[in-house]
Amino acid sequence: MPPDSSASLKPAELSETPTLKSYVIRVLALAYMGLLYLLLPLLPLISSVLFLRSKYVLHYWTTLKKMVIHLQALSEGPVLHYIQDVAGRQSSIPAEIRGECTQCGNCCLDKRCVFLEKTADDKYQCGVYHSPLRRYSNCGSFPLSAHDIERYACPGYTVVQEAPIHWMRPASASVRSAVGDA
Repeated sequence: MPPDSSASLKPAELSETPTLKSYVIRVLALAYMGLLYLLLPLLPLISSVLFLRSKYVLHYWTTLKKMVIHLQALSEGPVLHYIQDVAGRQSSIPAEIRGECTQCGNCCLDKRCVFLEKTADDKYQCGVYHSPLRRYSNCGSFPLSAHDIERYACPGYTVVQEAPIHWMRPASASVRSAVGDA
């Protein structure tokens, strides 16, 4: 059961009209999730080897329970997001995102990531943050867009909206220009 928090994980939204691309994305996401569920008994061992952290094998049963929760959270949208936006090179990336991580844990699958470690009251850190593999995940790209920030109710980041600038000549300048031309 997910922890009781104000942040909720909203499913990834694909375009309403089914296209070949959206169909392929869904098939890839389902195949990836199926593979992870098939590998579930081996995931603590695989994680220990990939991230050089023996604790995942030493605490096998605890890690396995957390892996099940992690996979349930992944199936709610982050895998689709990764395939569609991160690997698919999302084209609607905003001009600028400002802020910094507040270590709230919301973006870590709403505090359901197997690698998330609690450090203090309402403060969390990534247990595999320094892994070179992390940069190829959703984690390495967060926040990619306003949708990411909204999905996880992230308190640390905001999107700076581009406001169009319209240059207008002052009325007196246009009058002077018209008089000078005459």
